[in-house]
Amino acid sequence: MIRKCLFPAAGYGTRFLPATKAMPKEMLPIVNKPLIQYAVEEARDAGLQHMAIVTGRGKRALEDHFDISYELEHQIRGTEKEKFLAGTRELIETCTFAYTRQVEMKGLGHAILSGRPLIGDEPFAVVLADDLCLNLQGDGVLAQMIKLYKKFRCSIVAIQEVPRDQTHKYGVIAGELISEGIYRVNSMVEKPAPEDAPSNLAIIGRYILTPDIFDLIADTQPGKGGEIQITDALMKQAQNGCVLAYKFEGLRFDCGGAEGYIDATNFCYEQLYLKGL
Repeated sequence: MIRKCLFPAAGYGTRFLPATKAMPKEMLPIVNKPLIQYAVEEARDAGLQHMAIVTGRGKRALEDHFDISYELEHQIRGTEKEKFLAGTRELIETCTFAYTRQVEMKGLGHAILSGRPLIGDEPFAVVLADDLCLNLQGDGVLAQMIKLYKKFRCSIVAIQEVPRDQTHKYGVIAGELISEGIYRVNSMVEKPAPEDAPSNLAIIGRYILTPDIFDLIADTQPGKGGEIQITDALMKQAQNGCVLAYKFEGLRFDCGGAEGYIDATNFCYEQLYLKGL
């Protein structure tokens, strides 16, 4: 079954400049916890223990966050501040972390391909940390998708409905509805103009991928923006077999931009932080 989760985290975070000039966007805090920790916790809660992180230049803070800071922990030992590191320490003790670098920024497909040495020949999850997904009423998004994988054993993308005038920001799918909230994908387009979009069902930053995706990515030519798009490789996979799209339960905040980031911060402060969750 699925044991590993890949986190593409090499991007420049240009939508959040100048904050991301020297700090990884994945380290932006939502209240007092960085985005990458929310993402790893979601994977851990879904039963995954092996975290594979694709980084780039200037991203050392990601490795340092999931490591022991002896000086800091010595300074706060025995104080009320010690509790704030409990969640991070638990992740360090229960999960393994492996890192590799994406040397050139060539798109999400290329970032996933860069993680191949960390994943090997097995199905795996992919989480984009700047898409913060929360479900306070039940399983997290990744846990929901893994349950689906156990049933269908094929690649799965998470989707949500977006306004038509926003389709140019996403990969967009069209497909056959086979069950409530589940579509068999027959079309997938990267960042289409509203008039060209096959639907308003947009792919967000959660994937379950079967290992044959690596060879498909390797054979994929650069597409929109000169980047190697994961949607192009998934479309090949859909033509050869089965790719599902799942309309997940829960909330999603686009924390790569200021508006979504502020919405996420306000929500987490009121619903999680003030309640001690």
